[in-house]
Amino acid sequence: MENNKIAVGLDIGTTKIVAMVGQKNEFDKVEILGIGRSQSLGVHRGVVNNITQTIQSIQQATLEAEAKSGVTINEVVVGIAGQHIRSLQHSDYITRENADEVINEEDIQNLINQVHKLVMLPGEEIIHVLPQEYKVDGQAEIKEPIGMYGGRLEANFHVVVGQVSSIRNIGRCIKSAGLEMGKITLEPIASSDAVLSQEEKEAGVALIDIGGGTTDLAIFKDGIIRHTAVIPFGGNVITEDIKEGCSIIKKQAELLKVKFGSAWPGENKETEIVSIPGLRGRDPKEISLKTLSKIINARVIEIIEQCYLEIKNYGHEDQKKKLIAGIVLTGGGSQLKHLKQLVEYITGMDTRVGYPNEHLAGDSDEATASPTFSTAVGLLMAALDKMPAETKEEVVENITTEEPQELLEQPQQTVSKSRNSIFEQWTDKFKEFLDKA
Repeated sequence: MENNKIAVGLDIGTTKIVAMVGQKNEFDKVEILGIGRSQSLGVHRGVVNNITQTIQSIQQATLEAEAKSGVTINEVVVGIAGQHIRSLQHSDYITRENADEVINEEDIQNLINQVHKLVMLPGEEIIHVLPQEYKVDGQAEIKEPIGMYGGRLEANFHVVVGQVSSIRNIGRCIKSAGLEMGKITLEPIASSDAVLSQEEKEAGVALIDIGGGTTDLAIFKDGIIRHTAVIPFGGNVITEDIKEGCSIIKKQAELLKVKFGSAWPGENKETEIVSIPGLRGRDPKEISLKTLSKIINARVIEIIEQCYLEIKNYGHEDQKKKLIAGIVLTGGGSQLKHLKQLVEYITGMDTRVGYPNEHLAGDSDEATASPTFSTAVGLLMAALDKMPAETKEEVVENITTEEPQELLEQPQQTVSKSRNSIFEQWTDKFKEFLDKA
């Protein structure tokens, strides 16, 4: 088994850190070789607040993944989220010197670089610049301008911005854990790659990824990402509410939520009661399931309404921006009973729970296809998609020396850049900074 075909996705979450090792099989499906999972102790609402504990958790997860897969992990593709992430829409243009030449990749790169120079708030940095639609000499709704003639190239961009310190702290943790950072991907984008179909992205869909510390939102329409947001509430806040409301410890509150929790209070009868052992010989505590679901319901409604507000701000009521495919729920929090029904009731939009099994090999473990691992699967897919670019040099070396020198150089020049190159451009800058630090 060649190690250069194997990639690793690292999901640094608020409740767990997951290292997922995998490769693509002959059917172009993702075959998972091993998963390492550890409790995330140094992350709060998607942001690192204890470097030492985060490094230990990353090492623990990667060691477990190495043991299960038999692969040595050197480089990882990491996801970024957290309450410091925000997004904005921006339009920009360039005037080309020679309108008689066709628009090429360099022109688009010049336009993207111009957006990267935007002045942000103090302590903020642009993470992603995602082109949406282009205009060439006033002609609108162009998805791919390369090869067209025109003097003025204009585009609408979705710009994702984050706190410099938060981004650098993640990079520092990965480096200190003895790993290389291959690429950074926004977590809602990774999750969407894992659970959404191309048809849904074309029709219009809102992905809601309910994690432990944050709820991530990504809206797609006409196959293009239109809006992203990070809401600073997740499953942990529900657990905290249960802990306070029922006067029990956090561990018991989490178990109650997972085993008996429901987002719909009408499902439980007043007579349904669960008994919780008392601490150190104290009397057991009896909790009504109806009371439990009322506590959960109140907080879940708050999270869903925040997400729905973001969807409405995007302009969902407008016929042109209508999200025909509705809402897809994923992440660990999406497994809460009756959540789908509650989301449909509040938003009036079709809803389903998204599983990352569409891209996984048929013999994959059922636990791996859980919504809990959506982000990790998406990051692994991003890492595998990056693989051909890395193995190009080896392909060039294998060409016989009898071939002319131009042929040896050609593969490097003719490879067309995908949208992912935008992510890689920022990652390269970030890696340079880490090396200097």
